[in-house]
Amino acid sequence: MHKIKLTLAAMTLAGGLHGAALAQEPPPPPGGSSLLTWTPEQQRYGYRNMEKVAPAHVVPRGPHVKELPLAAHQIDPKWTWNGAPQTVASYMAAMNTSAVVVLKDGEIVLERYGLDRKPNERWTSFSVAKSVTATLVGAAIKDGKIKSLDDNVANYIPELKGGAYDGVTVRHLLTMTSGVKWNEDYTDLNSDVARAGIVPGEPGMNPIVSYMRKLPREAEPGTKFVYKTGETDLAGILVSNAVGKPLSQYLSEKLWAPYGMEQDAIWMDDTAGHERGGCCMSMTARDYARIGQFMLEGGKVNGQDVLPPGWVADATRAHQSFPPGGVETGYGYFWWIIDGGYAAEGIFGQQIFVYPAEKLVIAVNSAWPAASKDELWQAQAAFAQAVRKATK
Repeated sequence: MHKIKLTLAAMTLAGGLHGAALAQEPPPPPGGSSLLTWTPEQQRYGYRNMEKVAPAHVVPRGPHVKELPLAAHQIDPKWTWNGAPQTVASYMAAMNTSAVVVLKDGEIVLERYGLDRKPNERWTSFSVAKSVTATLVGAAIKDGKIKSLDDNVANYIPELKGGAYDGVTVRHLLTMTSGVKWNEDYTDLNSDVARAGIVPGEPGMNPIVSYMRKLPREAEPGTKFVYKTGETDLAGILVSNAVGKPLSQYLSEKLWAPYGMEQDAIWMDDTAGHERGGCCMSMTARDYARIGQFMLEGGKVNGQDVLPPGWVADATRAHQSFPPGGVETGYGYFWWIIDGGYAAEGIFGQQIFVYPAEKLVIAVNSAWPAASKDELWQAQAAFAQAVRKATK
């Protein structure tokens, strides 16, 4: 598989070879947990160029591209939020939005770009990658490489035996109910989510596996929902162990190439060189929308099932339900359940909304000033509702 490892030294050499154009690029912002504190300028450059920030694998596209035709009728939603009139342009400016692509019946009804982003430029996904990883779990079950969602995780990651993951199943991972203690505070650089990807591991062991296997248990498996990026990284390692190939290669074979994505994707590695199942794919805005369309079409490629029968419906229903009042009403298999549909979500404003009954997909990329705040998610949900109304 193709793999990108572009260091600062390599960038300097490249600048000498390619001339002034590269010399004008800013140096890449720092990686690791520090990306949680990037300035707006660092976000604009870094989110486009994550492969220059950290090592990454390439997810190759195939020989054809799934066309997304322009619909005869284009929408221009207008709505009110917190008492103020909103348009797509005002929303994108206020929310630091770099792209919006809306598909209705598989056709583009709205496509806009901001932050000087071009349609062919990729943008990082953050946790939208989790939903892709869950889809690969389904593909591995369809291929017979994972026997059952009720298999123990340690059957596929033996290093987890003898600790808090004893008795934890693949289903528990996908529904965030392992019962293992975890802190997902993006504002705390000493939290588990900030440390798990950068703390050195035990010799000969993936560092994320090494970190996760030392965590204590706080609840019985299946009894408590706690959002854990580390466990989505474990899910990615589980898939690659089960299928015997890198996640990027498996994704290319099962979805990226046969479905017809328009560009290669980039998938960021952990410090051991394994793609992070919980974070940081980079793709064009239209390819984000194609992921939603793939799910909307039932997980099929050219009429053939990539996923087990009923997988999409099961993955996108509420296995965990949340109290009323929030944007999300529940959680499926690394998919958030929302009013009328489901969504893949990533910090700093990355989101794919899917509304099956309406045959509607909304892809949004952003560079929010905070990783995750209720008012930001609420504003983005209001935008999605305005789009829904405009397409009816």
